[in-house]
Amino acid sequence: MRHRGTSSAPEFPPGVQWLNTDRPLSLGQLRGKVVLLDFWTYCCINCMHVLPDLKRLEHEYPDELVVIGVHSAKFEAERDVGNIRSAILRYEIEHPVVNDRDMRIWDDYAARAWPTAVLIDTEGKIVARRSGEGVFDAFDQVIAEIIEDAARAGLLNREPLELRREREATVTGALSFPGKVLADGESGRLLIADSNHNRVVVTTLDGEVVDVAGSGAIGFDDGAFDEATFNHPQGMALDGHALYVADTVNHAIRRLDLQARTVATVAGTGRRATAIDRTGTGTGMDLSSPWDLEIESNSLFIAMAGSHQIWRMDLHTWALELYAGSGAEDLADGPLRQATLAQPSGLTSDGLRLFFADSESSSIRYADLPPDAYVRTVVGTGLFDFGDSDGLGADARLQHPLAVVHHGGDLYVADTYNNRIKRVNPRTRRVETLLGTGEAGLRDGDPAQFKEPGGISYADGRLFIADTNNHAIRVAPVEGGPVETLQLHPLDRLSPGARSDG
Repeated sequence: MRHRGTSSAPEFPPGVQWLNTDRPLSLGQLRGKVVLLDFWTYCCINCMHVLPDLKRLEHEYPDELVVIGVHSAKFEAERDVGNIRSAILRYEIEHPVVNDRDMRIWDDYAARAWPTAVLIDTEGKIVARRSGEGVFDAFDQVIAEIIEDAARAGLLNREPLELRREREATVTGALSFPGKVLADGESGRLLIADSNHNRVVVTTLDGEVVDVAGSGAIGFDDGAFDEATFNHPQGMALDGHALYVADTVNHAIRRLDLQARTVATVAGTGRRATAIDRTGTGTGMDLSSPWDLEIESNSLFIAMAGSHQIWRMDLHTWALELYAGSGAEDLADGPLRQATLAQPSGLTSDGLRLFFADSESSSIRYADLPPDAYVRTVVGTGLFDFGDSDGLGADARLQHPLAVVHHGGDLYVADTYNNRIKRVNPRTRRVETLLGTGEAGLRDGDPAQFKEPGGISYADGRLFIADTNNHAIRVAPVEGGPVETLQLHPLDRLSPGARSDG
């Protein structure tokens, strides 16, 4: 055979939890299949970038290849099987996933980085491994040749593997994994990135549905609200009647005209960028998983999570340029383009500084706006330093925060994996819990419970929170107090193109 493995693949340990299947799987049972193990952790942007490649391979070899996700967690919250289930649904993963919560499979296969892929032939031998992205190009031809050789030798099993997927037991509600929310007190609008419904919902601050942008289908189509398509949109920024949207999985920035009810692409090609320091204009530039947006002085700042950078786009010329971040993933302060960031996922500004939630380093940091030129850290100490502790500066700990909003001199943080909302004073660097018990749940009142909140905004004395894994928008007084779940109404307007008389 052209790709003969030399060592036997270690069997899965007993007693581990499985998802997207109604029974535990073993490599012994899968003899005759080509098996691809994907070592991932659901916080990791590089792991997210691998998922489309895995889907392409699954669709290319539907009966011969079995992809198994080995979820080996980085963060404490990611060890929880319920949180992994939510991630499977959020990322629309179709293959079986094993919860490697104690890193036993990771150690057995000597994995060292997320993501890592290990290819196993039909006789249970390890053929190849790869760390990083680009899985399709690396393995497509190899898999085809293994299948061809195994079929010729009578070692191939093409019997379909029947699975019970998590989505089959899931009921979809009015919202599906809303990633971000933007409240605007001046216009009375609330903009909701209804991420897994691939649309943007426009309501009043009290939840009356006014409009819906996006047909609900995954796509990359401009046009009228009821015809346009998105692919898991996230952060937004409002400039009058123009709403800019980070269309994350399309690697693009879309501009919604809220009066004309149209969608236009203003940046991105639909392809993920590989270069990290190019300059260009709008739709001529590739982007990499834009996650959040902020407008300041006619510039649109983009949290480019996929390249661990912040970019800036001129709203008059559509010119794009790197603003902060070398492209390396780490936590190191310094001059704008020499500093290292780690998956920036939330943006806000006080007019002088651009604050950002640097999720993989569990930190809150800021980049000076012109004329200064430095990145500095408010809270956080390193890529693997995380926890749930209030306190001052280096004594405080967050866990994978995804959103931050500035109001009244303070920062309000969606401390996502801690299921809390925290307040940070950027001058004293004091961190204090404002909302949430830390336990995942859906409970209004005081104390309230959240489940991996990913977005936060402020208007009219209230915090509006995208409670992502609860598929809900939560509202609370900015000074703390009872939390309420926003009731969207009337629900029949939550259809593509629907619009109220108001």
